[in-house]
Amino acid sequence: MIKFLFKGIIRDKSRSMLPIIVISLGVSLTIVLSGFLSGAMTDMVDQNAKFDTGHVKIMSRAYAENKDQLPNDLALLGVDSLITALQVNYPDLQWVKRIRFGGLLDAPDGSGESKGQGPAAGIAINLLDASSGEVERMNITNSIVSGNLPKNAKEALIGDEFASKLNLKIGDEVTYFGTTMNGSMTFQNFIISGTIRFGLAAMDRGAILLDITAAQEMLDMEDGTGEILGFYNNGVYDDKAAIALETAFNEKMKDNPDEYAPEMFTLRAQNNLGDLLDYANNMSAIFVIIFVGAMSVVLWNTGLIGGLRRYQEFGIRLALGESKGKIYRSLVLEATLIGIIGSLVGTSLGLLGAFYLQNYGINIEGMVDNSSMMMPTVMRAKVTPDLYYIGFIPGVFAMVFGNILSGIGIYKRETATLFKELEV
Repeated sequence: MIKFLFKGIIRDKSRSMLPIIVISLGVSLTIVLSGFLSGAMTDMVDQNAKFDTGHVKIMSRAYAENKDQLPNDLALLGVDSLITALQVNYPDLQWVKRIRFGGLLDAPDGSGESKGQGPAAGIAINLLDASSGEVERMNITNSIVSGNLPKNAKEALIGDEFASKLNLKIGDEVTYFGTTMNGSMTFQNFIISGTIRFGLAAMDRGAILLDITAAQEMLDMEDGTGEILGFYNNGVYDDKAAIALETAFNEKMKDNPDEYAPEMFTLRAQNNLGDLLDYANNMSAIFVIIFVGAMSVVLWNTGLIGGLRRYQEFGIRLALGESKGKIYRSLVLEATLIGIIGSLVGTSLGLLGAFYLQNYGINIEGMVDNSSMMMPTVMRAKVTPDLYYIGFIPGVFAMVFGNILSGIGIYKRETATLFKELEV
């Protein structure tokens, strides 16, 4: 029966061409959009993790309440012993120190007079310690536009856009003006070793990167840090494991009344990323539901039109003694075969589009120039294993569902009128 129906589908293109085209378009759109939006959401979460939130982050309670103000006067102290304890108790994560600070960057000219100034958004990481993995994690080497990585604590990286604004070149000296952890003024000179572009508009406008030891000295934060970030060794954020870790860590600290006591936060609990994670996880299901509904309506109408065209065929089959149930079942089986063929074609086209967007992406740099949200300037799709089969759900289901609805008309045929119709 399947072989017979398959031959009928191939030979009678007027019966199958339109449904196959509709299914192929719907399935390919489902796969491309699902892969693209899932990839874009994943990239946004990944960027936030690497540059800001970590997979988990530890801050003092007071710092956490005011973190948008970069309150280094509320930072953690005794962090070396704390990180040692974290490495022993939670060896499946890598723990790193980071300090965020803000101030004014001044660029002097040859006579010592200021030739330009600008607000600086500083990040201090382990630039000189290769074992920390921070340079690779933040993709700093590939993000350098000119110059090189700092070779000592007196060198710094500066945003390429920021350097152009201040008319700075490699080897120029700049002066940082700011406040220390204790509230006193601090002045520190640095040599520009390189310029950098992360592709994140929120950071590139005024970024300056220092080694953590230089920032600790400059801000009077010896053995102190604003944040301790934890990253899973496999580089993949595990939401359930992170929540369990957060709960266990904070449970140990709940009886400590000190406002400077450490508190852990998961990636989900920061920067409103929880909703983004849930949205990304449900992306495929959302598109399947949308396209199943849309294609079912289209294919229902297609089935009705096809049923009218095959009205006489069904009448002849009934007149020859074939039961209505058998005709109805063969119609549903035929719809299943058409759905599978259309889904195969649509999946192939959709995967080609998804692979293209994964490799090349869509550049949205002009749309995020003034954005304060941390997001990549090139949005890419992500080809995941579920894209290889997810298109069959709307493709087959919508075709079968549409024909189930349109095929009900078979049961409305009256055998008594068949011969009269056939005489016409």
